[in-house]
Amino acid sequence: MSSIRILIADDFKDWRRQVRLLLQVRPEWHAVAEAADGSEAIQKAEELKPDLILLDIGLPKLNGLEVARRIRQLSPSSKIIFLSQNNDRDIVQAALSAGALGYVHKTEAQSELLSAVDVVLRGKRFVSSNFKGHGFTDTSVEKAPHRHEVQFYSDDAVFLDTFARFIAVALKSGDAVIAVITESHRDGLFLRLKTQGLDPDAAAQQGRYIQLDVAKTLSTFMVNDMPDSARFFEVVGGLIEAAAKGATGQHSRVVACGECSPLLWAEGKGDAAIQLEQLWDQVGKTFGVDILCGYALSGFRGSEDQQVFQNICAEHSAVYSQ
Repeated sequence: MSSIRILIADDFKDWRRQVRLLLQVRPEWHAVAEAADGSEAIQKAEELKPDLILLDIGLPKLNGLEVARRIRQLSPSSKIIFLSQNNDRDIVQAALSAGALGYVHKTEAQSELLSAVDVVLRGKRFVSSNFKGHGFTDTSVEKAPHRHEVQFYSDDAVFLDTFARFIAVALKSGDAVIAVITESHRDGLFLRLKTQGLDPDAAAQQGRYIQLDVAKTLSTFMVNDMPDSARFFEVVGGLIEAAAKGATGQHSRVVACGECSPLLWAEGKGDAAIQLEQLWDQVGKTFGVDILCGYALSGFRGSEDQQVFQNICAEHSAVYSQ
């Protein structure tokens, strides 16, 4: 088990101590140094080259945003998570643009910090649940050709709001949508889309909105409880081709959202769920498709499911939890 070296930068000593206590549950994570102001954070980052830096925004002497920009130059391999009480979305965007991969609101540190560290150490983005539904961009690095994101949701309302927003943005932009949804979410999603000013039936007739049942879709490419890659690409490739014909935007594309892998996980088929996530990621890269997945948080029960949770996070370009 490799050791992860962490620098904690915050001007409140008691808060730094609380963060240390949170990190202690993972023996491979070591808080090797602390910094009480921006200048000290830069000095120690350059000297120690830590794997991860937990950084506040409101630091004395030099604010956290400028600290992050300088650290990216002095220690480019160090990953950065902002741990701040600031909830202004423009500040969050500025933090991500400064080179951070994560942003955790301090009020959510108890429940989210450990997951955020896991995700960011794998080179993925984590944004605190306080900012769910806001599409942050990363201007510090070259944009990926597609997004493959995951929403972990605490109740159906969060799921429906997140998926309806994802679908609405695409349809209003002239893109086409493939939605693979469980029967229990179908009616609620329809109503959410109506409240967004959309007519799902009309979009479906135009070929811009293809909604499918999860169980029926899985039956078309699952063999012996595992996804068959040849069948999968045949089925999904055909869906993308059909959806692309209905797109109307000048630079339109196809997006997809669904619950295929989450249903496999709920059925106790963790290996199949991970393999299917990997196949969807290949689809995203091949066809430039943005993908959103939704997993119920209630499906992950304590430490015994931690490894699967981490593996699922690792397959996605961004992780959201609410």
